[in-house]
Amino acid sequence: MEIPVTVRFPTDTSLDPGTAPETVERLGELYSDLDRLDLQPLWTQNKQLLSRAPRPKAVPWMWRRVDMIPLAARCAELITISRGGDRRVLALANPGLDGRPFITSTLWAAIQYLGAHESAPAHRHSPGAIRFVLEGEGTFTTVNGDACDMRAGDLVLTPPWHWHDHKNESDAPMTWFDGLDLPLVNHLDATFFEEYPAEAMQPVRGHNLSEQIYRAPGTVPAVASSGVSVYSPLLVYRFADTEQALRSLARDSGAAMVSLEYVNPLSGASVMPTLGCHASRLAPGQRTVTERQVGSQVFVAFRGSGTTVIDGRSFDWGPGDIFVAPSWAAVDHEASTESYLFRVTDAPVLKALGLSRHTVEGRNQDVLGKFVGHAEAP
Repeated sequence: MEIPVTVRFPTDTSLDPGTAPETVERLGELYSDLDRLDLQPLWTQNKQLLSRAPRPKAVPWMWRRVDMIPLAARCAELITISRGGDRRVLALANPGLDGRPFITSTLWAAIQYLGAHESAPAHRHSPGAIRFVLEGEGTFTTVNGDACDMRAGDLVLTPPWHWHDHKNESDAPMTWFDGLDLPLVNHLDATFFEEYPAEAMQPVRGHNLSEQIYRAPGTVPAVASSGVSVYSPLLVYRFADTEQALRSLARDSGAAMVSLEYVNPLSGASVMPTLGCHASRLAPGQRTVTERQVGSQVFVAFRGSGTTVIDGRSFDWGPGDIFVAPSWAAVDHEASTESYLFRVTDAPVLKALGLSRHTVEGRNQDVLGKFVGHAEAP
């Protein structure tokens, strides 16, 4: 007799070769009735649901500037920005995620290309977004009327449900990295989207207003604690400030890598409750310790060059390259020149849920292979 459970519940361990035929038949009827009522027994699935360590579907991967930017430029020749298709964005789709346009199960990553004298119309959405500028100048992102000038290495925030648009006033294109919590918000069934009413672009109240209020070191507006937002009111973080702080840290520590987190100046928390942003400086010729952490990490190489080992495979990177380390992957870095990496993670979510975990390995991981991209054998 064919038992429906062998198809529906392939991990059933309640049967053994000595099971009486009448028991097999009764079990088949039981599982059929459970299936009919949309009930599933835990004992057939617990090993899949409760693993000894995270088993992300996303895989370590890299996208190279030399491939992405020419393709983005080709898109600019053929794809016009309009209210119908209001951004020229290329999403980084992790090969382990079954064709979905996500870099991990919780993070969206993309490059956005805005041509000379182009504008991208205003909209807002419940997913939060960050922009890290790869190259170009003369562009600004307007967030709720505050036009934030964008330069290479700058971090610009567009918090949830804030109107935002982009305008390039220069004679050359600008390219930046987009990081969003879109997959997470989608999974929580909390996605909302709205185009700006009537006009394509929102009115500009002024340039770099948040920076004028919150950038001064050691001073913040006096506000009641109840008025502190869960996202940073400082909408732009300048690379010049970040670089200076990282160089000072490096002089003091002498470590292979020093890092800073971009934080809310009012609370000291991450810039957003779902997205953590970090910058690191790597000294040449020193390999960092191998670490693991719960949560996804997306790295953007801004300056310099080097190699990152992720789960035993080496990834050689240079300016503009983007690579990903899934949750609980073993990661270490070694720069060949003075280098700067930007990193976005979902760590704030895990911290808030009490799920953070981090370990440092006793020795560096072995390098078992080298990433070569889509040329890799299946």
